[in-house]
Amino acid sequence: MARQTPFTQPVTDSVAKVNREVAVGEDLGFQRSWWRFERGVWGFFVLVLLLDIAGAFGRGPLAHAEIRSPDKSLDIHYERIERSGTPSIMTIELGAQTVRDGAARVFVSQNVIDSLGTRRVIPAPSSTVIGRGGLTYTFPASTAPASVQLEFEPAGAGIVPFEISVPGVSTLRGKIVVMP
Repeated sequence: MARQTPFTQPVTDSVAKVNREVAVGEDLGFQRSWWRFERGVWGFFVLVLLLDIAGAFGRGPLAHAEIRSPDKSLDIHYERIERSGTPSIMTIELGAQTVRDGAARVFVSQNVIDSLGTRRVIPAPSSTVIGRGGLTYTFPASTAPASVQLEFEPAGAGIVPFEISVPGVSTLRGKIVVMP
């Protein structure tokens, strides 16, 4: 058996200590940069939250839109920002000059039917004619103003330009942004 020799020098700790506690180094320049980064991330989250509340991603004051013809024969209320798979309603208000012979005719472009997924027309039209890049609905109307509602449920994201008109009276164009 080999003989062990006693230690001649005490074992020293290589970790620096201050007041018998481990001293951890810090880089104050890096720490300030990190705090600045954190404030930027928090600012970004607050901005996204405020935009969401305002309706920039749908269903809020920024999302609601209205277009009106100069002669006030046609007024459209709709959501300019919609969500894919979420129902929405476009309201078309018809002025007095749009009702002729007890009926009102409204032309809706094919983009509205294809891209926005028109599910329902309220009230139900008495007739529908296909042609000229869209559908022309005929509604019985004895008095004006009359209103028509189109219910949508977009299937996919994108920007959808649309055109709605009363044949021979006025045409209105707009765009709807459909978010995923």
